[in-house]
Amino acid sequence: MDALTSPARSWLFVPANRPERFAKAAASGADRVIIDLEDSVTPADKAAACAGLARTELPASVPVYVRVNAASTEWFDANIEVAAHLDVTGVLLPKVELPGDIKRADARLPAEFQIVPIVETAGGVWNVLEVAHAPRVERLVFGALDFELDTGMLEGDDTFAYARSRIVLASRIAGLAPPIDAVTIGIDDEAALTRDAERSRRFGFAGKLCIHPRQVAPLNRLFAPTAAEMAWAESILAEADKRPGEGAFALNGTMVDRPVIERARRIVASKVIPSEARDLTSR
Repeated sequence: MDALTSPARSWLFVPANRPERFAKAAASGADRVIIDLEDSVTPADKAAACAGLARTELPASVPVYVRVNAASTEWFDANIEVAAHLDVTGVLLPKVELPGDIKRADARLPAEFQIVPIVETAGGVWNVLEVAHAPRVERLVFGALDFELDTGMLEGDDTFAYARSRIVLASRIAGLAPPIDAVTIGIDDEAALTRDAERSRRFGFAGKLCIHPRQVAPLNRLFAPTAAEMAWAESILAEADKRPGEGAFALNGTMVDRPVIERARRIVASKVIPSEARDLTSR
């Protein structure tokens, strides 16, 4: 499957200056691995991390992306130059606010690279539809921590519902793959991870960023259809097959029409191989 259709439930960060962790990240069960040159690397180490990445063999068993530093920083040009020569799926661009930020990367990256903008400022949320329509964008990511820092708003009780809704709607209008939600900072707080992931699903996100391998298996499970959802979808499709040509019908006391049938088809189509959601929490 390509980047638009393959599972994108768990996107695991690994610091670019810790190459000994790359293989472990690829073996974690994460759907995507992000080699991070931005927040995971201190300013003093950024140049060395970037240079070292150019000499490092990267995993080939999972789609790998590089998170470069923002277009407004002194490290952006060197990061893009190195990323362009790596065997990766694409790049994550932080703090994107305008299509011009994406076009700077687009002009210097190989044609097959995907670009994933991170929307994490007031300007980015305000201009998100323009960003979504920029060339070569695969999907959007919401960066809640930097959005808090930029706006002074505090996450909680769906404070960021407006931002999340804009990102999801812009993605749909632009024909992008569903977006990815922000990290949950509690590494061992599975209750918080579950709560956050359930909210992400309600808003229409396809997955979440994660900061530790222990978060991968729960996210893969939480973003996959439950057994009850799968059974419901299969029963809808089975009944629909018995009623060709009927626009709507009743099943178990509820109305079934075209949107319900299409939702059932999406649930069945999203089924993944169980081993992809294997329990890795003991690692």
